[in-house]
Amino acid sequence: MKIIDFNEDRRWEEFYKLISRNVIKIRKSKKISQLKLANAIGHQSPTFLGKAEILAEEKHFNLEHIFKIAIVLEVDINEFFEGIETVIK
Repeated sequence: MKIIDFNEDRRWEEFYKLISRNVIKIRKSKKISQLKLANAIGHQSPTFLGKAEILAEEKHFNLEHIFKIAIVLEVDINEFFEGIETVIK
């Protein structure tokens, strides 16, 4: 087991960026607006989704969001983690 100081090892930031890029890519490929997706996963406005997509105000997607988005967009949940091997080494 590795002992890692996550205050100095900021790979988790790259992890969030990767997830966000994949959410955007998948959402756009399905031609779904932020508003439509936000509503489908239980949000009243697209504000959270928009902020999470660009990681504004330290907002990011959690596992529940990814789970719901995968179901709504009818994609394999693993698609959101595509490219993860470049972050986790």
